[in-house]
Amino acid sequence: MIIEYDSKYDEQIKDLLVELQNYLIDIDDWHTQVMLPKYRENIFKMDMNKVRKQNGKIYLSLENNIVIGLVIGIVEEKDEIDKITNDCAKTGSILELIVKNNIRGNGIGKSLLEKMEEYFKSINCKRINIEVFGPNVKGLNFYEKNSYVIRDIIVSKRI
Repeated sequence: MIIEYDSKYDEQIKDLLVELQNYLIDIDDWHTQVMLPKYRENIFKMDMNKVRKQNGKIYLSLENNIVIGLVIGIVEEKDEIDKITNDCAKTGSILELIVKNNIRGNGIGKSLLEKMEEYFKSINCKRINIEVFGPNVKGLNFYEKNSYVIRDIIVSKRI
């Protein structure tokens, strides 16, 4: 079952955010990903502030009143560079899409993604952006299977 955000699930949401960061730490071959002591509270506050300020939504996937997945989306704010370099169409941005590790591959992520896409369409967004950590090949494959294409790439070099 997918529901809109309810604050009674805040602690479970924070747990999922920590689970995602642990996953990113595990797959980071450069070992740059970290989780500082205040990560759990701070990432939650940052995401919630963006949702409030940028016309965002949070959807939760529940099973027996347990949050097993979530998606957080906002409407992107255009900066001065955007205004002189692109058409500035209203664009949704998915900040987080998380499904509990032990139940991935059961269509929960796809359902959450589709729910957020419906919201973005309902407010006249013309596209959706999702930033994917380079080593997250599983995540990238998931988005490609759901008709997302690579539009921007950041290349890095350790020095």
